[in-house]
Amino acid sequence: MKKLHRFLYLLTVLKFILPFFLQHPAYEPHRDEFLYLAEGNHPAFGYMEVPPVLSVFARLTQIMGGGMFWIKCWPSLFGALNLFLVGRLIIREGGKYYALFLAFCCFFFTGLLRVHFLFQPNAPEIFFYTLIGYGLVSWVKTGSNRWLYVCGLAAGFGMLSKYSVAFYLISLVPALLLTPQRKIFFNRHFYYAMGIAFLLFLPNALWQWSHHFPVVYHMEELSSTQLQYVPSSVFLINQFIMFLPCCFIWVAGFFSLLFNRRLRPYIFLCWAYLIEIALLLWFHGKDYYALGLYPLLFVFGCLAIEQWTRNLYLIRYILGIFVVGLGFILLFMALPMMPPDKLVSFYQKIHAGGTGVLRWEDQRNHPLPQDFADMLGWEEMARLTAGAYHSLDSSEKTGTIVFANNYGMAGAIDYYGRRYGLPEAYSDNASFLYWLPAETLSYRNFILITEDTLDLQRPFMKEFREVKLWGKVGEPYARENGAQVILMKGASEKFRQFFRQKINEDRRRLLRRD
Repeated sequence: MKKLHRFLYLLTVLKFILPFFLQHPAYEPHRDEFLYLAEGNHPAFGYMEVPPVLSVFARLTQIMGGGMFWIKCWPSLFGALNLFLVGRLIIREGGKYYALFLAFCCFFFTGLLRVHFLFQPNAPEIFFYTLIGYGLVSWVKTGSNRWLYVCGLAAGFGMLSKYSVAFYLISLVPALLLTPQRKIFFNRHFYYAMGIAFLLFLPNALWQWSHHFPVVYHMEELSSTQLQYVPSSVFLINQFIMFLPCCFIWVAGFFSLLFNRRLRPYIFLCWAYLIEIALLLWFHGKDYYALGLYPLLFVFGCLAIEQWTRNLYLIRYILGIFVVGLGFILLFMALPMMPPDKLVSFYQKIHAGGTGVLRWEDQRNHPLPQDFADMLGWEEMARLTAGAYHSLDSSEKTGTIVFANNYGMAGAIDYYGRRYGLPEAYSDNASFLYWLPAETLSYRNFILITEDTLDLQRPFMKEFREVKLWGKVGEPYARENGAQVILMKGASEKFRQFFRQKINEDRRRLLRRD
């Protein structure tokens, strides 16, 4: 047993450190990572897009210097802890080395590798999904009420990580009611545990209430711009593609739970899976919203396959070679392991366009996956902005603001700003809208960063004494390719009024007072 645990510790450490050696240094932080890092500069009990947990890690990252290691440390740590939970459950249910090896492959050779290397709320969300299920399985197995409190803590912190944890919690209610485990609802410790979860989540709920529930506005905007483009068939197919080398493992886990009499006490995990998938289909959720459902299915899939092949070592070797071989190819889709131009050529050679990995939110194929394109061009943008800003004399700089059209641009300027001597960037996009002091903002000059090539022809440009296109982002594979940096000097009072009115209209729309 000690050797099994040592093997698990080794796999956990490998899961944490290997991605740092795989991602090519040509890539920068992701667009969304810039937003979440910026939230660390504005402590609050909530934000428009997400609850506050990630902002705590963002603040820690900044305290540690803000380097790439610290940005990637937290999601990688949550991924390693997630694997550790799965491994512990495998060992407790009688699994051996082969089951642990398969579990490692499920985390390393699937879409989870990318999720666990992006500083986004998905990594802690999936971990707390797993911890909720781990606690329930442990309660069923041992009858100890302390596991219900583990569930309560996991539910509370999960809801503080990402609101989609609510889908799992909602799905578990009918799933438990459909099985003998409905006895949990007659256990007072269950309600004490849920009370703890409620108290943990309460500050964020109060923040949402006091800010007129911006999450509703955010979800409506997301639904109108992205979720409407998610066909149900694509959602279901991607449940297999996300885990392509290992999808047979979660399928084995699902059917093992469904038909193995010994595992019948845990069948509520199957019903919870089906109910949440149905909910996500109903709400047109993105495929990765369901990722948290799979780690526990992997547990029972690894156990089942190890049991089925206990005397068939040749089959074990064949399965292992298949998973590692196909998984190695898919590593190049999970993480950007080569420079952009070489990666584009690689995708063309293997005809990756047919797999869906090159399909962006606009439902069109592009040379790189969207996540990889979102990791390029940001420092170039900051250098262009710095060139425009430092072309001004000291008196002009004091009356100059930097304004970006989207949160990625604003977050990138804030991230690289210290290196290039730039002031704080403003935006009316996402949570940056909360941090924009429109009424008290004083300026004469304006540096606009925009992806809209028509902005130079807008009427408001005439309200400046001098307008100059300073430069464009030239990284061909960046999603921000062609984004413009425009230096605008001598703003008129008419423009300042127009700008205040625009920001106030954005805020009224956010507060749902239209």
